[in-house]
Amino acid sequence: MSDRPAGGEANSPRPLAGLRILDLTRVLAGPYCTMMLADMGADVVKVERPGAGDDTRGYGPPFLGGESTYFMSINRNKRGMTLDLKHERGLTVLRQMLETADVVVENFRPGLMDRLGYGYEAVREINPKLIYCSISGYGGTGPDAALPGYDLIIQGEGGIASLTGDEDGQPFKVGTSQADIVAGMMACQGILLALIARERTGLGQKVDIGMLDCQVALLTYQAGIYFATGGSPTRMGNRHPSIVPYETFECRDGYLNVACGNEAIWRRFCDAADLEGLAEDPRFRTNADRVKYADDLRAVLGARMLEQTTAEWIEALQAAGVPAGRIDSVREVCERPQVLARDMVVELEHPRAGPIRVTGVPVKLSETPGAVDTPPPVLGQHTDEILVDWLGKSGAEIAELRRQDVV
Repeated sequence: MSDRPAGGEANSPRPLAGLRILDLTRVLAGPYCTMMLADMGADVVKVERPGAGDDTRGYGPPFLGGESTYFMSINRNKRGMTLDLKHERGLTVLRQMLETADVVVENFRPGLMDRLGYGYEAVREINPKLIYCSISGYGGTGPDAALPGYDLIIQGEGGIASLTGDEDGQPFKVGTSQADIVAGMMACQGILLALIARERTGLGQKVDIGMLDCQVALLTYQAGIYFATGGSPTRMGNRHPSIVPYETFECRDGYLNVACGNEAIWRRFCDAADLEGLAEDPRFRTNADRVKYADDLRAVLGARMLEQTTAEWIEALQAAGVPAGRIDSVREVCERPQVLARDMVVELEHPRAGPIRVTGVPVKLSETPGAVDTPPPVLGQHTDEILVDWLGKSGAEIAELRRQDVV
């Protein structure tokens, strides 16, 4: 294990400092996972193809200094190297890195690592303590295991798109690549659980993450509706199938989200909206009643909400203890004082792009906090450094690897 935290000072109190993570991932799910590990102090080495790198280096515009903003959004705090896995000596270097790593994360299509000779069973013989995390569209088993996994496809096949959009409109995916991101989060969780287990057993294990599995896990109460009734839930716009009112309303100058999560909030909402008698209407007295007569209630509330501006409603509802909020743009979110106060926007200096901003670390630990310290690497930026740190390669050995275009 390396004693080098990813970014920051050598004595930074990071919970994963000293762990070596071999990052063979590309695009989004895998890099998001390894970024979370790097934020918490792990020495994450991102391995990319010489000359090309991660596919996301070409995703754009926008680019800053020739660097993709997509790539830079999910690869901070990592060290980067290039390695040709199609070259015999490249595979030898890979084996040497697997021997010294604590965790390897890959999101190739299932079977590729086996064909390279470094599937889980082979690697377990090389390094029994290694945590081996594989992220794919459908997981490593089952009739669909060989299919490629893309966020758009998985959101559709996972049921999320069928629940997203207007009731009478077409299905929509979520506005971010949530199938990828959730899979990355689940992979991070799986790796941390495997590391805890290793403390007890001394042995590593495989973490098998399927993006489709993660989408099924997100269905929660929507799946519960199907299990209970046999009927498949459908799109309801921003309305909720089991809580009313819990939705978006049009106001005089925009839109507002209102969440009446219990009966007390509902009564406070009626008072704040000068609709006191509505709470006693037998159609709307309880949440179950309101769900049954949701269309009737929406007609009344929709007309009332149009009478005032979003600012007026927020002032009145928040003063009454009713959860309400605007629908903010990405710009507004990234400039919101609350977001800035929580260090959720961080400035970095990139060697090519210059000053950049990235999102911050959402997990706040009081004693061993993570942090954003170093910018995403340019392609191959730390190759020589990593070969020395991890493998003890000499200058002559590195020069020979370069001469053969291995790195």
